[in-house]
Amino acid sequence: MRDEELTAGRIAAHFDVTRQAISQHLRVLHGAGLVSERRDGTRRIYRVRPEGLIELRAFLDDFWKDRLEQLKREVEAEENRRAASRDRR
Repeated sequence: MRDEELTAGRIAAHFDVTRQAISQHLRVLHGAGLVSERRDGTRRIYRVRPEGLIELRAFLDDFWKDRLEQLKREVEAEENRRAASRDRR
């Protein structure tokens, strides 16, 4: 899908799951803005939306940056608690 448009059937041929399962996944990806969909008669043809992936990457980068900063604060707080406990002894 990165290099060309594909039908759900062609995508499903690459996986050991049903075409129906692939179609459900594609609906979710389309709803999230990660793939585009166009109709050709009764067929639906999908393509990756690079801009959607850029948005996802930015979201994940921010998510992990925030989580790692939170983890760093927790580790530092725990180190401070341990140091204070040792100092009281």
